[in-house]
Amino acid sequence: MLSSRTLILCVLALTLPVCTSAVIADGRQEPSKSGEAAVSPRSVLSSDAAFEYRLLATKRTGTMQKELNEAAAAGFRFVAVMKGNTGFGGAEIVSVMSRASGVTTPRYEYKLLATSKTSTMQKEMQEAGDAGFEYRDQTVGGEVMTILERDLEAPIVRYEYKLLATKKTGTMQKELQEAGEAGFEFVGVTVAETTFGGDEVVTILRRKVAQ
Repeated sequence: MLSSRTLILCVLALTLPVCTSAVIADGRQEPSKSGEAAVSPRSVLSSDAAFEYRLLATKRTGTMQKELNEAAAAGFRFVAVMKGNTGFGGAEIVSVMSRASGVTTPRYEYKLLATSKTSTMQKEMQEAGDAGFEYRDQTVGGEVMTILERDLEAPIVRYEYKLLATKKTGTMQKELQEAGEAGFEFVGVTVAETTFGGDEVVTILRRKVAQ
C-alpha cells in the first residue's frame, strides 16, 4: 500500500513537463514542484488550473470502496481504475482520484461492484442505478469490477443497465446492435480472462428510465 508515501505525478501539457503534488491515502501533501498548470484527467483544461491526486491501491474490493469514499469525503473525484500485478504488492486494484487544488467539499459517493457472474453483476448494477449511482469505469481480473458514482448535489438520473459477455466478437456485434435498437447506450468494455467464461468481451450499456 502507498499510505505513507506522497507521489509526484508528472504529466505533459503540450511539450512542457508539468508536475503537481499528489495526495496518497494518508492525506499528506507536499508543495508542487512547478508553478505550471496541470493537465486534468482525460482532458486538457485552462492553463491556470492545478490539481491534486490521490492514488489508491489494495487487494480487496471492500477496502477499495471504503478508500474511494474516504477520498471523496476530502473533495476528490474518481478518475480511473485498473487491476493487475504491481511492484507494490502483487495483484492489486489501483484507482486514481483527483480534485482541483484547494477544493475539500465532498460531492460524490462511490460503489464498487465485483462478481464472477454476469447475472449477478447486472442485478447489482441495476440496484445501484435505482439508487442514483451512475457507471464510471470497469476493469477485470478474474472477475469484472465496476465503479459507480452518485453526485450528491445533482438530481438523481436513473438508468437501466445491461451487461453483455461473450467469447465471440460476432456475437457481441449482434447483441450490441440489438441493445442499441432498444435504446441502450454503450458506456464501457473490457477484453480479458474472466471467471464468467474464460477470455471474454464484457460490455456494459445503459438507457435512461422515466424519472
